[in-house]
Amino acid sequence: MNRFLSALAAAARRLLPQVYLTPALRRLLLASAMLAAAITLAGQPAAAQSWDTSHWTASWGAAPAGPPADASPHTFTDQTLRLVVQSSVGGNRARIRLSNELGSTPLRIGAARIGLRAQGSDVAPGTDRALTFGGRAGVTIPAGAPALSDPVELHLPPLAQVAVSLYLPGAVQAPTLHGQARQTSYVSSTGDHTASASLPVQRTITAWPFLTALEVDGMRGAIVVLGDALTDGARSTSDANRRWTDVLARRLQAERDAGARPGVINRGIAGNRLLGDNPANPLAGRSALARFERDVLATSGARQLVLMVGIEDIGNGSAANPVTLDDMVAGYRQLIARARAARIAVIGATLAPFEGAASHSIQYSVEKETLRQAVNAWIRSSGEFDAVFDADRVLRDPARPSRLLPAYDSGDHLHPNDRGYQALGEAMPLLDAR
Repeated sequence: MNRFLSALAAAARRLLPQVYLTPALRRLLLASAMLAAAITLAGQPAAAQSWDTSHWTASWGAAPAGPPADASPHTFTDQTLRLVVQSSVGGNRARIRLSNELGSTPLRIGAARIGLRAQGSDVAPGTDRALTFGGRAGVTIPAGAPALSDPVELHLPPLAQVAVSLYLPGAVQAPTLHGQARQTSYVSSTGDHTASASLPVQRTITAWPFLTALEVDGMRGAIVVLGDALTDGARSTSDANRRWTDVLARRLQAERDAGARPGVINRGIAGNRLLGDNPANPLAGRSALARFERDVLATSGARQLVLMVGIEDIGNGSAANPVTLDDMVAGYRQLIARARAARIAVIGATLAPFEGAASHSIQYSVEKETLRQAVNAWIRSSGEFDAVFDADRVLRDPARPSRLLPAYDSGDHLHPNDRGYQALGEAMPLLDAR
């Protein structure tokens, strides 16, 4: 306190001579300022004087969507979820972000814990930590809102398997979730089993309900990838972390010095579009334009954005609902401008070929291929991105550029296999993310 008041007095002496004041008035103003500061500090509670001012970086993330059309696999009654995720960067403290942003009623979390996973649903001994929210063991998250936990001391290595346990008292439907986790998580029998080292498993799920981020302390910065199924890792091997963003995270750990290893945050959603929502598939999420603030700007430490989205817009276009090059460019420009306003560098990823694809959401045509080529030409040559990630060049068949290279084709002519995702992760250009 004395040091603060001395500093305040010195500052006042420097400022007050800049205007003409009588000596008596000058002494009065100086004394008043010092007294006001002393009263303010003395009246603050201890907690207010010890706010956590650390820098945080996202280490893992998923983009929420919903509500699901079929709620049955995502309904829980007095049960504990143990959700498994993989960190990209490590730290000595951790916290999580939960989301009820697609919910229409409050979400009650009765208890939450975090630890390193040993195997299956088991937590490694000595790593289990209770999480609190504003000092409380549980939290009620209003409809449409997220919630951050308080930080806990936990040595979290990079590329670690992490178990987050959430107790859901009562009957709960999960309107907010990431539907295609490609990772097995666990649902307990009845009761609060968050503190159980070995969960009494009733069933498994392959979604991430409510959990949208794992954050660690540090100033590394984060690379956020906003995309669709190719970013989400569609048709990659489950429980193996073979998405191209996982490959990138491993590459950064191997190639960068410890202080320059950014987190890699996958905000891909299968079926996601740049320009508009898909009303027939709520699990495809809001459009990239609509979810940008939530999934990019709200990501702790975001320093770079990779845009790999747009093929769903092209593939779903029709004569009755056409998508044009001008539409696509306008959408990209909006995201570039909004990222730059937050001092986030933007990497534009070209759109991969899809000839032969005939899914429920994408139908190939020569006209759509012409538009894809035009969009890619703009991404490469416009100069509006800080860098270009030529995913099309990585994945295409040189003998027939409108198709995926057979060695990289998962079989549906739309999504890569593990080898294709490996090639993407190795080809991604690296910028300084600090």
